[in-house]
Amino acid sequence: MSLNILLFKLTLVAYAVATALYLFSAVANKKGMDRWGRFALMGAFALHTVTLIARYVEIGYTPVTNLHESLSFFAWALAGTFLVVDWKLRMVVLAATTCTIVLVMMLFGSLVPMHGQELNPALDSFWLPIHVALAFLGNAVFTVAFVAAIFYLLQERMLKSKKFSALYYRLPSLETLDMINYRCLTFGFPLMTMGIISGAVWADAAWGTYWSWDPKESWALITWFLYAALLHGRLTTGWRGRRAAIFAIIGFAFVLFTFLGVNLLLPGLHSYSSMNG
Repeated sequence: MSLNILLFKLTLVAYAVATALYLFSAVANKKGMDRWGRFALMGAFALHTVTLIARYVEIGYTPVTNLHESLSFFAWALAGTFLVVDWKLRMVVLAATTCTIVLVMMLFGSLVPMHGQELNPALDSFWLPIHVALAFLGNAVFTVAFVAAIFYLLQERMLKSKKFSALYYRLPSLETLDMINYRCLTFGFPLMTMGIISGAVWADAAWGTYWSWDPKESWALITWFLYAALLHGRLTTGWRGRRAAIFAIIGFAFVLFTFLGVNLLLPGLHSYSSMNG
């Protein structure tokens, strides 16, 4: 077993511990337990960073060219993004949910073959880490917005029905959740935009055309327009609350399909060669 695969498995265990601590803290509502969950998540993220570095050293390029590597990189970006978002807000329920998503990505990443593969010459470019970093960070930010939107709608429903579960008393306010949604949009949209632009420049250098209407490119553009509409609505017509939350959830569904569905279901330049990576 190579070092990076061993580290990946240790990282998976570390995320499982962080998720368990956060879930226990959310369910039991025990003060102080969330602190241990935060420490565990920071430790898991640090170990994950070492894992990606070890993978890079072993294969010689940014590890995002197959399904295992992409899931791992997305999980790393999401964990790091949430740690930044949660630096001051300390949102246990959102942390437990985000950690669960990270853990699921890592579990799926462990179920597909983890071996490296020879890099396609067209991908051998300094644009690879730039484009990938921008795209995955944008996706990670939109994932946090998705989590906040889910809990916004749940809390709003409880307020309207006046039926309050234990979850209600563990959630941030509607204003805080809406603020997270908006802040994520203002950071995620520029990242997505720069990711698309860097991909177009890279495509011109690799294939001689900025845009070829490859399925990945087309769905990325559709997703961009959706988030552009949400940002426009936020800035010009005052979209807030429920409508913004619904758009954030729909947008995440498009992000997920662009990330996984297109790569696995639609043949194109960005497709994985197979489920075997």
